[in-house]
Amino acid sequence: MGSIANATTIENGYLFACENALVKLELFNAGTVRVNTIRANKEFEKFSYVVNGTPIYTPHEYFEESDYILIQTAKIKIRINKNPLRVQFLTLQGQIINQDHPSFGTSWIGSEIASYKSIQPNEIFVGLGEKTGNLNRRGSYYTHWNTDYFAYPTNGDPLYVSTPFFIGIHGGLCYGLFYNNSYNSKMDFGASNDRFTSFSAADGEMDYYFFYDDTISGILSQYTSLTGHMHLPPLWSLGFQQCRYSYYPDKEVLNVARTFREKDIPADVIYLDIHYMDKYKVFTWHPEHFANPDEMIEQLSEIGFHTVLILDPGVKIESGYTIYEEGIEKNLFLKYPDGDLYRGDVWPGKCHFPDFSNPETRLWWGEKYAPLIQSGIEGFWNDMNEPATWGKSIPDMVEFNYEGIGATHRKAHNLYGLLMARSTYEGTKERLMGKRPFVLTRSGFSGIQRYAAVWTGDNIASDEHMFCGVRLVNSLGLAGIPFAGYDVGGFAGEASPELFARWIALGAFSPFFRCHSMINSRDAEPWSFGEEVEEISRNYIKLRYRLLPYIYSTFYEASQSGVPVQRSLVLNYMNDARIYSTDYQNEYLFGSSFLIAPISSTQVLSKIYLPEGFWYDFFTDKAHDGNSEIIIDTPKGSLPVLVKGGSIIPMQSAVAHTGVEGDDTMEIHLYNGVLKNSFTYYEDDGSTFAYEELQYYLREIILDSEIKQLSLKAKSGQYHSRFKSARIYFHGFKMERPIQKNGLALTLRYTDYRFVLPLSNFDPWDKEQDASKMIRDLPYVQIALSDEEIILCWR
Repeated sequence: MGSIANATTIENGYLFACENALVKLELFNAGTVRVNTIRANKEFEKFSYVVNGTPIYTPHEYFEESDYILIQTAKIKIRINKNPLRVQFLTLQGQIINQDHPSFGTSWIGSEIASYKSIQPNEIFVGLGEKTGNLNRRGSYYTHWNTDYFAYPTNGDPLYVSTPFFIGIHGGLCYGLFYNNSYNSKMDFGASNDRFTSFSAADGEMDYYFFYDDTISGILSQYTSLTGHMHLPPLWSLGFQQCRYSYYPDKEVLNVARTFREKDIPADVIYLDIHYMDKYKVFTWHPEHFANPDEMIEQLSEIGFHTVLILDPGVKIESGYTIYEEGIEKNLFLKYPDGDLYRGDVWPGKCHFPDFSNPETRLWWGEKYAPLIQSGIEGFWNDMNEPATWGKSIPDMVEFNYEGIGATHRKAHNLYGLLMARSTYEGTKERLMGKRPFVLTRSGFSGIQRYAAVWTGDNIASDEHMFCGVRLVNSLGLAGIPFAGYDVGGFAGEASPELFARWIALGAFSPFFRCHSMINSRDAEPWSFGEEVEEISRNYIKLRYRLLPYIYSTFYEASQSGVPVQRSLVLNYMNDARIYSTDYQNEYLFGSSFLIAPISSTQVLSKIYLPEGFWYDFFTDKAHDGNSEIIIDTPKGSLPVLVKGGSIIPMQSAVAHTGVEGDDTMEIHLYNGVLKNSFTYYEDDGSTFAYEELQYYLREIILDSEIKQLSLKAKSGQYHSRFKSARIYFHGFKMERPIQKNGLALTLRYTDYRFVLPLSNFDPWDKEQDASKMIRDLPYVQIALSDEEIILCWR
């Protein structure tokens, strides 16, 4: 870049003219700083598909000395050394948070631009979204180039989604850095050397956003304020989902759905993979396998199933095929510079590909969903949208409209899945008459959370992939994507009964809960692995549905703050060295209360780590101190699930699907702790966008174990809860005196309570066996719910 020749003030920041570069520094808020570098003879880009936030006026001080410039906000200092230009980010006390490497800074090699950063002592790096490897990225190297990677190894890179955002941790400090460049980019966390980390792109600008906060949650809040928050999904999409490549004909689809109901296994969604189409042509139905799709969809709806359809971007080149003919007529497909249309091979054979960077294409594609929506479809699955072309790469010269600005495939490739998901979400939302669409995507870029849920693609039925999937979802959460999951049981290969039992239990505590298996493999529905695994599956899936009030409230939190549903332990315990150990890096929090410890299919005795705090075994109420390693029995069907002391967990009665309300009594489970804790309970109709017009029910619940008091604050919003009363259970409390509610005495009762079967050392098929190990005597009270504040006290 060279040295600073002059500095000028611009709106929300400053422009530094150097010998070889222009550097724009913008203050988005007190803790978010944009550093944007281009060559001296270029102009800054004025458009981004990714950045959704805008700068706000940020009070700050500006100091200039002969050799440096200092800018100070309420949260951070930015020091810009003049000769040559180098940027340092400092705490208000002067501690280095992050800094350019003094020798290299930002520089070019040909068209490639890179930024080099000094490694701080003992620095740890986490995040990056859908990237394999360890929780701590230190010593690793990654590429951001969305790739169709069938049966990827557990160290495979790159995969389907690119989110060039990471978090650095050192010396009790944390920061985030998002590189807003959609070209093929690379991030080196000291893999190639011990002098610096770097992030680079094949072309384009050095445009990065730096986030500073005391907590990783605060950093995620800033990042998602910039790239967008997720919309609340429909409630039914949080239930259990069943998929196979492929269920057909329609009789098989109906048979699978009816079997769930006959076997009393809750489920909400069944998927139709590519075989529902006529010759794999998008927006068509197979004339024989699905001769009357409207009737099938109606029959599925009558028993509480939503149907989700797969749609790929490739449009078959076939004369007379309406989608093909219209795309040609309207000039909506990708093309070469000479005007010839690009052709690639996918499921239908030779295909053209819609240019979703063209606003007209997005509108046209959205219109094509209308007949499917009229048939009763509310969920859509975007696959093969990297885009995949049978192991080949789209030539770099292929041109994109790029909102009329124009771009080549080099710049637009990583954005293709994001823009297809955007087209699907916007088009279906417009036609669903106020209902929320569900969109699932395989590919995406930063900001994909605004449009779709993400699943981790074509995984393998193995213990290693089960653990890998957990880390991928944890990492996607650290990249601002809360609604994510993996194919339970594995897509490629065949799971053993023991592996499927472990995986289905784990899936019940993941944001997106779907079983999916490949063609020409054994059946992989919950009942396909024998009666014992069927029972395990039934119980964990039922538990998932009982936890929906807790899960839905956690999704609401994610939609507001960007804090994920499935949370890597680094989110809460970044300074605890043991969470980065390969022995414990798979553990995670599910919401604010549950600690989940994934274990292999063969482990019957497991060592898990409990971070600071006080923890209860969810199934037995056995108490454990934090900062400790414990050994527990883990026979088939027993997943280690711990609850943090002080937790508040709302639950409901068991239901067959989310279309059934269940009874009108909410369960509120309280766990004795040391500190005051709160939980924001959220409820709405679960289906429409009426919550945007205050049609919601929001209530803060506060537990203060020290003074033995529970407060249900007055509700906000105009929606009326479906719950008329609450049964409040006390875990780990010694109840010595009667409970009072707003000064009125309540009767303390006791009940035998069970959460899930089977548990340790219990065989559900041995009818003579004593089941006492599953049952515990819990004190509870039952109260009527009003919209006003309710206070309970006990001694």
